[in-house]
Amino acid sequence: MTEITRRKERIDRKIKVLTEDIYAISSLRTIVYILLPRFVFIIGMLILPLMISSMAWQKILIISCIFSLLAISYDFLANFVGIVCLGGALFIGVGGYISGLLNSVLKLPLYFSIPIATIFGGIICTLFLIPCLPIRGIYFAIVSLMYPLLFSRVIQALEIFGGTDGLPGLDTFPNIWFELYIIVPITLIVTFSLRRLVNEDFGIVLRAIRDNEQAVIASNINVNRYKTSSVFIASIIGCFAGAYLAHLYGWVGLSLFALDFSIFPIAATVIGGGGTLVGPVIGSIILAPLSEMLRAFGPLRVVFYSLILAGLVIYKTEGLVPFLERKYHKTERWVDV
Repeated sequence: MTEITRRKERIDRKIKVLTEDIYAISSLRTIVYILLPRFVFIIGMLILPLMISSMAWQKILIISCIFSLLAISYDFLANFVGIVCLGGALFIGVGGYISGLLNSVLKLPLYFSIPIATIFGGIICTLFLIPCLPIRGIYFAIVSLMYPLLFSRVIQALEIFGGTDGLPGLDTFPNIWFELYIIVPITLIVTFSLRRLVNEDFGIVLRAIRDNEQAVIASNINVNRYKTSSVFIASIIGCFAGAYLAHLYGWVGLSLFALDFSIFPIAATVIGGGGTLVGPVIGSIILAPLSEMLRAFGPLRVVFYSLILAGLVIYKTEGLVPFLERKYHKTERWVDV
């Protein structure tokens, strides 16, 4: 009688064939292996609102999704185009004010004002950022960070768009479930749409621009067109978040240009993992509730928050999503030899 020996084997053996991104789908086990992480993420996002009974925490989840959209747009520009844009507050403010003006002045319902503000806000933000495209790195980041300060000071000095009082009395959503199941699916759609986009020819050119812009120019490719398209994509994502936030609170004011909307996406991307597009979503869902829980510590809140962020960055420098992905691929099973 032959004795059967057993050994451990990684579950991705005979599945990953050519590279990290190309698979040969030949069995149900292969399909399950590839789709399981995506399935867990999507189902988790969709059932998360049902697991929260408190309306206050449901609101925090909505805010997390809004920050997720900003973090996704930051990750897209920074890690796939090479443009470090700190214009999250610009996107939020422009989108929020346009939607607020359309709703309060022209009396358009929020179902029309939000899409219009998304498109026209994206165009306006892109027009302001186009002159900055020739500069890169920290210089582009500084200029994009100055725009929200510029807009807020102009509104405050000229007393336009409600001045320091803002525009109150905007239309709001019918109920909390309506609010949740608009923003959560849209966050998922944006995440996976951008993941698909960056894996197409458009994304290949963007990564080439990031790595060696001069070589792309020498290939007779219009670099400015690709950069402008990328900035517009990031802008409409951020402007939608701003328009949605305006109608979530029923008010538009100078706080929409707060620097938190520019800084938080960076922290979420670093925690979740840059260059993954899913990482910023995970990072936002972790950091937004964490910030709220630490509110009870009063002035020490910032200290604890900073220590936790520093610990996550130091001990998980790659981010949570790349770490979990690596662990998933290293999962082993027993097989007969």
